[in-house]
Amino acid sequence: MKRLYKSLALLLFVMLAGWQADAQEHHHFDEEEGLPLKILHAEPLYIDLIRDLGARKGEREWNVGAALVDRKNYDSYEFLVEYEWAIIDRLGIELEVPVTLFSMPKTDEGENASAVRPSNRVESLKMAAQYTFLVSGKLQTSLAIGGIVEWELTDFDHISTRNAFEGVLFNPFFIAAKRWGPSWHSLIYTGPRITRHFYHSDWNYGYEINTNIHYMIPDSRNFIGVEFNKIFDGKDFSMVIRPQMRVTLSESTMIGIVPGIPVSRTNERLSAFVRLIYEPPHRRR
Repeated sequence: MKRLYKSLALLLFVMLAGWQADAQEHHHFDEEEGLPLKILHAEPLYIDLIRDLGARKGEREWNVGAALVDRKNYDSYEFLVEYEWAIIDRLGIELEVPVTLFSMPKTDEGENASAVRPSNRVESLKMAAQYTFLVSGKLQTSLAIGGIVEWELTDFDHISTRNAFEGVLFNPFFIAAKRWGPSWHSLIYTGPRITRHFYHSDWNYGYEINTNIHYMIPDSRNFIGVEFNKIFDGKDFSMVIRPQMRVTLSESTMIGIVPGIPVSRTNERLSAFVRLIYEPPHRRR
């Protein structure tokens, strides 16, 4: 609990410091379009942002994702559909529905003979918001805070005997992104994860640190890079290294390809994830 309070205090301090700096940057506009300043940052493909940093009112985005994860006793097939929308300048919201399906247990290995496959499930109803409180053209840096509330749903095998919701997850987060010259980008996305399962009396706490570095191909939105997804859960630590690339298919459509290499995850092996991104044309109102 003390670690959680320290994390929240740090986020509040950074937010207040950013607001003070933002007072000097807030009136900077894109001279060509007359719009609030926005810096192009490479967005990670697996743990993606709620909306672009410095998003402008009216920007929207649809994402469809699919993943295959090779686990020790079975495979999982994960799917998601999400919608992002900037309701005002710099404030984005997101709605997401992830689904997980599982293969039959792998019985060809003796140690897996008694493995039990988890139930297929619609994982949750996920709602999130993100506010970019600092956009500095001089430093080529954007800072944001936000939060995710995820209502965990009952799996398909127990949906007739239990309540619809099994628990809730809270994830306040802080984002810092910097552009290093015309092509190199770095970003950190971090915050505590607080979970409450309705059938248990205790709360679970963890801490998530996602660090990223990308190289964006000049005069394009295509990039290559790597994402390091790290979770500290009590005394346990796990990480997945995710090399990735994003390719523009059309003016409004992109695709991201992300293999996953687990570190210190005993029940997870290699994985593959694909994200299709569609940004409808928008008009500022």
